[in-house]
Amino acid sequence: MPIYREDQLQEISKQFQIYGEILHAETCKIGHINETYSATYRQGGTKVRYIHQKINQTVFRDPICLMSNVVRVTRHLRHKLEQENATDITRRCLTIVPTRKGDSFYRNSNGECWRTFVFVEGVQTFECVQTPQQAYEAGKAFGYFQNLLVDLPGERLVETIPDFHNTRKRFAALQRAVENDHFNRAEAAKREIDFALKHENVVDVFLNALAKKKIPERITHNDTKFNNVMLDTETGEAMCVVDLDTVMPGCALYDFGDMVRTTTSPTLEDERDMGKVRMQMPMFKKLCEGYLCSAGEFLTKAEKSYIAFAGKLITFTIGLRFLTDHLAGDTYFRIHRPGHNLDRARTQFKLVESIEQQEEAMQKFADTCAPADAVRKPKARARKR
Repeated sequence: MPIYREDQLQEISKQFQIYGEILHAETCKIGHINETYSATYRQGGTKVRYIHQKINQTVFRDPICLMSNVVRVTRHLRHKLEQENATDITRRCLTIVPTRKGDSFYRNSNGECWRTFVFVEGVQTFECVQTPQQAYEAGKAFGYFQNLLVDLPGERLVETIPDFHNTRKRFAALQRAVENDHFNRAEAAKREIDFALKHENVVDVFLNALAKKKIPERITHNDTKFNNVMLDTETGEAMCVVDLDTVMPGCALYDFGDMVRTTTSPTLEDERDMGKVRMQMPMFKKLCEGYLCSAGEFLTKAEKSYIAFAGKLITFTIGLRFLTDHLAGDTYFRIHRPGHNLDRARTQFKLVESIEQQEEAMQKFADTCAPADAVRKPKARARKR
């Protein structure tokens, strides 16, 4: 967690079109990549909050292209919400606060890049899904997000992290890590390595379907963890999808697959007790209902036919990444104990097994799921004052 430096935030606060005095700031847990602060200002006689965020340029090496994507996406989302006469739009879509010069981010003398968003009030996030209704809201939110971006005008978005979900390249990286075994960890991870290598047949399924245009390229979020959906603190309704840095060209099924990975198991992704790790069918059904109620109108028949497989593939892909990082010396994912990435890989592969055991039933449900009466265009509910 970054350490709050008052002098740094005082200087940053002066660079953006915020009219008021910064009172204090505190570190904010939003994602694992960027350095984020919640800052409180005195403005017009009341207190308001903003998010100040330093972009991690090790991960996102081109902040200009990154912010161009984010600006285009947020403007389009706002435009579509306005067309639908949605209310509470600043709680349904991230709002970028421009710099004093009108730019989308500020670069200081040290080369650090900072950006600012309006703070979304009256919402909360969760690391794990607690109820089937929350799974439904998550599916609906990400499906709706994809739906709104189907007709984004202009040129193709920049790939902020190229080959982010390229399972073939992830598989090849694992093979290299096993062969090199610089940290002598392969023997202790033999069971996980064998599991991964025996599943090579799933690696190219989506890549081939995309290449042959059996399924279309979409604008997708690419990091659809449950904690990237903000839920209204009073109603539980999904309000805002956040963490837009990986919004880029992709496959809608990757988004749904990561939802399956992060919402259907009752455990965190680093659970050590494998007996607790399982794909819960009730959670999957609500997730699928929510997703198809908002994304079902644009998904093709071919895309829908891969709904269950998507959960297996993306979970397997993330497992590959954890296992590779473990073998390579834990250079990418932050660890908090020895063998942490191996624990994470084991959890993913156990979930893959659980999905495999239920895959046929999952797809059958998706094939017959017809939420025709579901609300596709959410409107804000009245909130108590």
